[in-house]
Amino acid sequence: MTLTEARKILGLGQDEDPRPHLEEFKAVREKIADMVRTAPNEALEKKYQEGLVEFDKALAAVREYLEALGLVPKIPDQASGTRESDEPSPKRGSAVFTPENRVVSQVGLPVISQELPAIPKEEEDISSGKAFRMVCWILLLLTVVGFGGWSFLKVQNDREMARQARIALLERQGAIFIENRRWPEAKKAFDEIEEIDLGSELVSIGHRSIEAGMIEEQNQFIGYWKGEAIAAFEASRWDDAEQAARRVLEKYPDEVEITALLDRIAASKVEEERQAVFDLVREQIEDRKFDEAIAGATDLLTAVPEDSQAKQLLAEARKAQAKALVDLERARELLAKAKKRDTWVFDEEAIEWLREAMLLAPGEKEISARYEKMAAYTRTIRVPDDFATVQEALDAARDRDRLVIGEGIWEGPYVIKAGVEIEGVTGKTITECQAATGSVFTVVEGVRGARLSGLTIRHKEFDAGENRYALALVRGAGADFSDCSFERGSGHGLAIIDGGHSKVMRCRFNENGWNGIAVVGAGSLLEAVENQLVENYQNGIESWNGAAVILSGNKCTGNSRNGIHLDNDQASATVLDNSLTANREYGMVLSSAGSGQVSGNKLEKNILGGMVVKRKSAEVLVKENVITSNQGPGLVIEKGLDSDSFSTNRLSGNAGDELMSGLEFSQ
Repeated sequence: MTLTEARKILGLGQDEDPRPHLEEFKAVREKIADMVRTAPNEALEKKYQEGLVEFDKALAAVREYLEALGLVPKIPDQASGTRESDEPSPKRGSAVFTPENRVVSQVGLPVISQELPAIPKEEEDISSGKAFRMVCWILLLLTVVGFGGWSFLKVQNDREMARQARIALLERQGAIFIENRRWPEAKKAFDEIEEIDLGSELVSIGHRSIEAGMIEEQNQFIGYWKGEAIAAFEASRWDDAEQAARRVLEKYPDEVEITALLDRIAASKVEEERQAVFDLVREQIEDRKFDEAIAGATDLLTAVPEDSQAKQLLAEARKAQAKALVDLERARELLAKAKKRDTWVFDEEAIEWLREAMLLAPGEKEISARYEKMAAYTRTIRVPDDFATVQEALDAARDRDRLVIGEGIWEGPYVIKAGVEIEGVTGKTITECQAATGSVFTVVEGVRGARLSGLTIRHKEFDAGENRYALALVRGAGADFSDCSFERGSGHGLAIIDGGHSKVMRCRFNENGWNGIAVVGAGSLLEAVENQLVENYQNGIESWNGAAVILSGNKCTGNSRNGIHLDNDQASATVLDNSLTANREYGMVLSSAGSGQVSGNKLEKNILGGMVVKRKSAEVLVKENVITSNQGPGLVIEKGLDSDSFSTNRLSGNAGDELMSGLEFSQ
């Protein structure tokens, strides 16, 4: 600090002698130091302290000036009675804060003994008064500044406390709003904090929490309704799936995956409607309503001209119509032959011609009437007209007797001991028994020529035990079945064992606990024609231990294992023109057979694959089968079989390899 600046701070004139005012300066300094010690808050204390430091610097500059002129003696540091090393630590109210302060505080400011230069009295008084006024102004200024600053700081302190309280309240409110997912209110709270305290970390934390919460809420909402939509979609509940998906898009319209799911739902609905038309057309073909079937298939092609399935369906309908015309012509030829043999005596061969004629042309009344007439030449037993129960009628029947069972539910079990013909009303004559009791029908060994038609055969409940009865059992006998329905048997729908023979035509085997049809043992033979084997809990048709099979035109769909499984040892296997679809393992497994042919079959959409051929079936000719769209490999052949011999089979669109060869199967 310069001497001029020091004089200005102390209120001295440019040439005024400071010595007469040294005691006054000392008193003023003590007053300022007391103000520091008694300041009401740290802000004022700091303000007073800054003034004290400036005052001490001015005193130090004046003293150095006087010492340099020799007008005052130099005083050593010990003169103040306090060694520098003994000085106490600075604290509030102390005047000792800086090295400058310590220097000034150690100045004893003694009375100057030298005689002062002569100064006129009046001037001295004037200078003395001026210095005194300057000191008073300094004290007044510090006092006013102190009081004003204290008042200002008190107001500011009150405002700051209110501001911090408001921020704390808003922060708490924002947290509660976030917890309750009230995002607009939460954002408003943190926006107000930002207005109060610009750049506050609380604001950025709050906004991040809101953003994270909104993302979490969005993900939870989307995840829940997406799961509902997918579950409904997989269950083919299209409306429920669509409703759940739209719940997401109403709130989050940019969800690409949900939009894609809606497209899949729409496509599935269209496909379901399309499939319903396909099913209807196929039913019309089976019911021989060929004109309606052709019209339906034509409508499908009109809607989608390149639809290969519709083209195939139309071809099937036209083919079936053409075949029906040929069959009708053949049926009329058989009717003519039977008429010539009608001599009012029972004629088994003529009756068989008429049966075949009725199969070929089921709607021809003349054929059915002739059959009724000629079949009546044998004894016709009617239940309940002639006998109250089916078993009573069976006990009274003999070979070639005709047993007609009326509509209703008839409780067995029944034992067939003669080659009788049992007829029911299709879909209305129901025969059943307890699952634990036995088979509904048992054809005993030695019986030949038994025939059952038009019957529904079922168990009353399901028995899950190890030893289960088939719905119908042919043990070492000959019995044929036509137009019967085998439903929900605990064991097999039909079991042919111990050398039994059966021809099964146009029957339905549905939801049986084991196979739809099982044929077992050397000498046993199954001839199955145009049957439906649907959703049985093992295979549609299975043969093993030397049984032989002739299978044609059957449909095996949705069975829990394979459509057809043949393990015939050296017995033959002939499998022609069957449809094996959507079974949970393979369409067909050919484990063993000594001879035969497998051709013209269509295997599609089976889960594990199309067809498996093992080495023990090497003598069976496997050709011209259509194996497509299975979820596993198309054709699997065991090591040792020549893959070239399977080249005529048509393999396409299978999820696994089209042809897998060289595999070793465990026995």
